[in-house]
Amino acid sequence: MPVAVPDGLVPLDNILPDEPLLMMGAGPVPIPHRVAQANSIVINHLGDTMNQVIEQVKTMSRYVFQTRTSRILGVAGPGSAAMEMAVVNIVRPGMKVLAICNGFFSNRLAEMAERVSADVVRKNVPDGQTADPQRVRELIETHRPEVLTLVQGETSNTVLNRHLPEIAKIARERDCLVIVDAVCTLSTMPFSMDDWCVDAVITGGQKGLASIPGVSLVAFSERAWDHITAQQERLRHWCLDAVLANNFWNEKSYHYTAPVSGVLALHEALRLICRETLELRFERHLRCSTALQSGIESMGLELYTRPEARLNSVIGINVPEGVESRRLLAHMSKVHRVEISGSFGLNIVRIGQMGEQSRSHHIFRTLHALGASLFALGVNVDIPAGVAALESTLDAYIFDGSG
Repeated sequence: MPVAVPDGLVPLDNILPDEPLLMMGAGPVPIPHRVAQANSIVINHLGDTMNQVIEQVKTMSRYVFQTRTSRILGVAGPGSAAMEMAVVNIVRPGMKVLAICNGFFSNRLAEMAERVSADVVRKNVPDGQTADPQRVRELIETHRPEVLTLVQGETSNTVLNRHLPEIAKIARERDCLVIVDAVCTLSTMPFSMDDWCVDAVITGGQKGLASIPGVSLVAFSERAWDHITAQQERLRHWCLDAVLANNFWNEKSYHYTAPVSGVLALHEALRLICRETLELRFERHLRCSTALQSGIESMGLELYTRPEARLNSVIGINVPEGVESRRLLAHMSKVHRVEISGSFGLNIVRIGQMGEQSRSHHIFRTLHALGASLFALGVNVDIPAGVAALESTLDAYIFDGSG
């Protein structure tokens, strides 16, 4: 018997809210008009036009990653697909891997390595703390790993591994390959792949780059690429095989049908970053995040992570006693049309400061929505003091290059 046409089908316009929501959570983020426009275009994935686009994407990516490597590959998938591409191509069964774990996504890196039967040693960093380079050095000396994994900015608990440059250089001294998740931090704060001795860098389109979800990038150092191509056993993955992906991204030949609209969107997102320049982009992100944090605290709320370990790209706020985070998020969304994020088990809510989120008009609207929603739920917050602190910090802040 044939399956009947489903009942109740409605146009997308009937499902989406009348007024677009302001996306101020941990991703995806609002995208610029030029990025959205590019995402509406379809071109031949193997033609000369696409080849030109790919070459520019790689050139601009080298600037954003701060690297000279020729091994930058796109991934038709989320940041986690790029993460898996890095792991499965570098890590092989039986390899010793040291995983620095201080949150949900750093543990995901460890799990991916375990799934390819690596010998994984997890270093669990205490909650709310950044990884200590001296302790990592001791672990490298003890376990002699061939690969080290860590996340620059843990969006799950808003912790920054601020000692990443030192940790990566310690690993390089011991000939240990370093895989770094920079999904929320790339282009929102300093990152220098070559100078910091990082061998594989992962990022997704939907956070710091302010592009669409579902198209990601991974960059391999030449050292990592030599390691990948020296492997004798054929990789069990096909779509995530970096050597096959390299055929498309560097040899102008077929791998699979590329997500052309997403690649075009990524091109425009990278172009906007290059036009702004990294220095000015870092300044904008730090200025807006610092101002928003000042406003939150002046309103009477408490930030989850201490300043020395705090990630500015995603801000964690302790939920006041007696308030359900679910109700707070729902009120902000339904009444104020602003969406922020819950957490992975912690009693916090999170506000993103990535890409287009770091604009003064967005943070004013978000702070007011947060304060007004908490007040509606019975919390005595000082909204005027928070808004005044945000405004004065924006006005007085002078970027000194130390962020």
